[in-house]
Amino acid sequence: MLGATTIGNATLIVYDGKPILATDPWFGDDDPAYFGSWGLSHIIPKDCRHDIINAKHIWFSHGHPDHLNRASLERIRGKHILLPDHVGLRIFSDLREMGFDVAILPDRRWINLSSRVNVCSITTVIQDAILLVDINGRLFINLNDSWARNCIKFIRNISKKYRRSYLLSASGYGDADMINMFDENGVFVEPWASTKPPVGRALSDLAKRLGARGVVPFSSFHRYQRTDSIWAQKYVTPLEAYHQGFDDRELQFVPAFSHIDCASDDWTGLEPSIRSGDFRPPSDYGDNWSDLLGKTDFILLKAYFMKKELVKKYVSFINFRVGGSDNIIHFDGKDDKGITFEVPRYILMQAIKNEAFDDLLIGNFMKTTLHNMKTLYDGEFNFAVTKYGDNGRAQSYSEVKEYIRKYRHRAGVDWYDKEKLEHAIRVAASYIPSNSALYKLGRLIYRSVC
Repeated sequence: MLGATTIGNATLIVYDGKPILATDPWFGDDDPAYFGSWGLSHIIPKDCRHDIINAKHIWFSHGHPDHLNRASLERIRGKHILLPDHVGLRIFSDLREMGFDVAILPDRRWINLSSRVNVCSITTVIQDAILLVDINGRLFINLNDSWARNCIKFIRNISKKYRRSYLLSASGYGDADMINMFDENGVFVEPWASTKPPVGRALSDLAKRLGARGVVPFSSFHRYQRTDSIWAQKYVTPLEAYHQGFDDRELQFVPAFSHIDCASDDWTGLEPSIRSGDFRPPSDYGDNWSDLLGKTDFILLKAYFMKKELVKKYVSFINFRVGGSDNIIHFDGKDDKGITFEVPRYILMQAIKNEAFDDLLIGNFMKTTLHNMKTLYDGEFNFAVTKYGDNGRAQSYSEVKEYIRKYRHRAGVDWYDKEKLEHAIRVAASYIPSNSALYKLGRLIYRSVC
């Protein structure tokens, strides 16, 4: 067998006679993600499970638990793990400490894995990574969740050399983000995902920007399973939506969960079974919404945020409403900018102790209210806490400055093109109401190009 199979959420299995590589193996039918909130939408077939577990190499893009899952890790113990060269080396250090065989791929350099398989790893400033995979002269552009930040020209200069190339990228209506948002009157704010934008059109546009000639929907296949997050299931993208608006005239569409033969260029759909099952109460994961935050808990919580200097400068307070009681941390930010998070005590403290605050945001059981802010990206709050801080180990101003400098150096001209575009978007956004459809559309465009 010579080719590639897409399965699970973001797993690409690469074959050269035998399984050579598997990316981001998450066995989500057994191993939940985001504190029990997510499971896989489809069951991974037994033969694919076998090939993942027996692949010579395993590659992880980033630390989100639908990509790098602690429970799923134990199923591949003993395998050779390849990692991107992330600044801060958190994943590398954690896996080495857990006893795994880990190696770092040099950034933006091709590495040979077999006689007909070569890979090139590209890190991004948001602690995600892209993997380019050449299988017998066919290119697979595995973006997973990275949105091709800081590397569009780099990838396009490579993809233009290939007659056959496939884009694999997260897409969809947009539920895989912080959408459990409320206004200050306690009214739920409908997310952009409720408009059900044409997913195929967005995938087509991204493929063209990167020079890919085909698209395989990827990194987007989950279902909500906690009873306090199941409300978000109505915003999940169904499989048929990935072709809506797709440009079939210029691009090839290969359905999700397919095997592509890299000798004949034929593809075969796998049609895995849809996963179903009972929903799980928060108590299954240690949560009780009525539990109060203790004094020691608050000390740990405050210390966690006080280390993040960009946050302290931008917001004036963060309120954690736990068990119905407010716990306010005050900062030096101006204009009464702040955030209220309503969340169960147990999972909150697990996220703080494990430095995994992003998992609370994406799980969508935590309720968020913004005060004089438009989004959690304002003032780089999300990035400062989760990307630079938790994962990149950059907390102070000087550490963040050095962190960004390293990624800017790697990206070269791609970095400056992105900076110009981001500046134009920020200026335009300052004139648009945050609750308007135009603003929400702009956010979607921003995510897809930046």
